[in-house]
Amino acid sequence: MPLQSARQLTIMTQFIRSLRRLLPSAIIAAAIVLMTAQSPANGQESLPAASQGSTNNIVAVVNADPISRKTLADQAVQRYGTDVIDNMINRHLILQSCQHNGIEVTKQDVTDEIRRLSSKFGLSMDSYLKLLKEERNIDPNQYSREIIWPMLALRRLVADKVDVTQEEFNQAFVAQFGEAVKCRLIMCDSEGKIQKLREQALADPSQFANLAKQFSEDESSASVGGLIPPMRRYSGDTRLEEAAFGLQDDDISEVMQLGDQWIMLQAVRRIPATSPSPQAMPAIREQISDRIRDEKMRSAATELFSKLQQEANVIKVLGTPELEQQYPGAGAIINGEQITLGLIGEECIKRHGEEVLEGEINRKLLTQALRQAGKRVTDADLQEEIARAATSYGILRNDGTPDTEAWMQQVLSTGNVTRNVYMEDSVWPSVALTKLVEDDLVLTDADLKEGFESAYGPRVEVLACVLSDQRSAQKIWEMARDNATDDFFGRLASQYSVEPVSSSNMGKVPPIRKHGGQPAVEKEAFSLKPGQLSGIIATGGKYIILRCQGFTEPVVTDPTAVQSELVRDLKEKKLRRLMADRIENLRTKAEIDNFLTAANEAPRVAEAR
Repeated sequence: MPLQSARQLTIMTQFIRSLRRLLPSAIIAAAIVLMTAQSPANGQESLPAASQGSTNNIVAVVNADPISRKTLADQAVQRYGTDVIDNMINRHLILQSCQHNGIEVTKQDVTDEIRRLSSKFGLSMDSYLKLLKEERNIDPNQYSREIIWPMLALRRLVADKVDVTQEEFNQAFVAQFGEAVKCRLIMCDSEGKIQKLREQALADPSQFANLAKQFSEDESSASVGGLIPPMRRYSGDTRLEEAAFGLQDDDISEVMQLGDQWIMLQAVRRIPATSPSPQAMPAIREQISDRIRDEKMRSAATELFSKLQQEANVIKVLGTPELEQQYPGAGAIINGEQITLGLIGEECIKRHGEEVLEGEINRKLLTQALRQAGKRVTDADLQEEIARAATSYGILRNDGTPDTEAWMQQVLSTGNVTRNVYMEDSVWPSVALTKLVEDDLVLTDADLKEGFESAYGPRVEVLACVLSDQRSAQKIWEMARDNATDDFFGRLASQYSVEPVSSSNMGKVPPIRKHGGQPAVEKEAFSLKPGQLSGIIATGGKYIILRCQGFTEPVVTDPTAVQSELVRDLKEKKLRRLMADRIENLRTKAEIDNFLTAANEAPRVAEAR
């Protein structure tokens, strides 16, 4: 990225962060509105065009088998509806407040604000939005809905509380451009200790810097003789500012208590006020006024939103079975106005549709593959998979059998996952894939031999140095060859290795085992003798040098002693590999049209099966 763009991006990032600090998080989430030419203040929301009309609107086709938008919405609501409904309730509170106060924030208002902000960074609006998307993954709609719209709406709702007075501007101007005092500081946690230090400093003010270095407990300033950033009026603690501006050069302040610490200052010199040019003043005035307004708006908006929540009559229907029966088709009712399940579904699609659709596509592929193979997933299969998971994580009863209920409670306590979602997203796909690959799961004698060697065989203890380019590797290899000691190799690894473990541990890395997934490294390591240096091993875009320190003794020498455990582990690993390969193979061979995320992408042609 060009340097200018990088600087602009840094400034923009700081601005966006300031907006996120400015608005209560609940309000940011609440203000996700559909930006249409019509003002959101009318209290109405229209569904996106893609969702209007038939509920069988198609979002994807998998091998000629369609997935409807309604199916996607239902699945998205099942997974994310309770999160989204909270945000939509908050949004409606803001929309209702805008409506009550006759406030409109139109699409044009949002566009004008984005254009104004982009011009502040010297960018066109298109370039500004493109930079946000490329570098911060914030798309224009998200930026409009989640950052700009709430900022404008809240500014108007609390406009009478955020006007910037001339006095406030004057104080902020002085804090930024006014006279400053450069000071040194000494901080102690004992009043008695700092009083003794003050007596020494008063006796010889030139020793203040040395006293700060030796005794100050403010680590950031002690190393530079107690120097702290210049102090200006109206920029922090009034007591400290008054004390600093009351000192002449080299004078020492009285001892002051700051929290549970005690401090004193020494004035170094006065820094004259800065006088900006008349040409710069309009931009400075706008910058300072915006900052003051944003600071005032933060507290005013928080207070306003808290009041809206307290005074609102909210019935959260979604997620409560009794209320769902009482209010069919409603997700929530806010001050008598209904948020429909259709709107919640569209909001879930907008935020999580791509992710949920990928899951539905995979489910279609697995269902089709099971049908073609003449297999099906039964309830008994699902319960067996839950029992297997409980066993693998050690959730067992006293008699050693899997405690499936305890396992389910543990799963459901980790987040907003429901039992149905866990069954559909984790248990069913795992069982389905197992059914599809179980006939291919065969352990050969070679598998058993390799598995035993990997798990229980000898390992090579080595020092390693990992380099990012071959030229550096050649240089380090020659240095290691010419000074063939573990200590020297370790120092080379600490200085030059780009791999964190070897760099921080003088080259020491975990022992290398056979069949561990790094064939080139393993082959070289097992060919070495203690004290030998390897060649340069090129693998994975890195260049590795090893120094052999010896071999470990085998953990187990008799394979029959660990046969059952070894077979179980190898089957599990091989099963997971087969499952991953099968779903990838299904996706590769499938004809998938994903209209939600790739409407213009030509469908892939299915390979002959």
